[in-house]
Amino acid sequence: MRRLRGLLFADPAILLATIFFGSLSILFSFFDRTGSVQIRVARMWARTLLAVSGISVNVEGLERIDPNGSYVFIANHASYMDTPVALAHVPVQFRFLAKRGLFQIPFLGQHLSQAGHIPVPREDPRASVKTMQVAAETIQKKRISLLIFPEGGRSHDGHLRAFKEGGAYIAIRAGVPCVPLVLIGTRKVLPYGAGVVLSGTVKLLVLEPIATHEMTLRDRGILTDRLRQLIAEHVGEPVIAESRLKS
Repeated sequence: MRRLRGLLFADPAILLATIFFGSLSILFSFFDRTGSVQIRVARMWARTLLAVSGISVNVEGLERIDPNGSYVFIANHASYMDTPVALAHVPVQFRFLAKRGLFQIPFLGQHLSQAGHIPVPREDPRASVKTMQVAAETIQKKRISLLIFPEGGRSHDGHLRAFKEGGAYIAIRAGVPCVPLVLIGTRKVLPYGAGVVLSGTVKLLVLEPIATHEMTLRDRGILTDRLRQLIAEHVGEPVIAESRLKS
């Protein structure tokens, strides 16, 4: 029944909502160069998507962050549903650090560019470092936040993958706190490779921010391990003991 509902109602509604809000975003981009209006449009899209999909979200820990503050949010990534859940419920002006291929998708790519999201050229390590430097400078200059999925993509089997150090690098360079976000249950409503969104309940946990102002870039590996450990504990993953955690 849930699959039939998703196939006949949720999926077509999601497509229409994406086209509608994507068009609005592009339209507003001609009048607002800050990207703030596009982010508000994206939030409306995310809330609409969750509503038509029959997905409810239990949120815990929002009191730990300041809506006017700047952070680097680090989240696990098990489903395409992670993005709308975060957009709809994290009340901070944030942008995404996303793979460059997403910027080539019609409507989505135009929205991402106009809203100020940052593409990552994974195939070019030198360019990737430059991107991280630009991201840190953007956080400082515009006083915004950044959301990063450090696994580099969705998990194929539902288990946490290794975390890349880019998020920790950016947070330390920008001098802003790192905030672990834990997404639970998104894989059940939209599994990897599935084309039908199922109704259900998911959870978003906002963990305690980790200050970085006393860290140097040499600490990025230790910080990355700590972030993965905290998220692993909440998603029920075994915590892998690494030497850097003991440093």
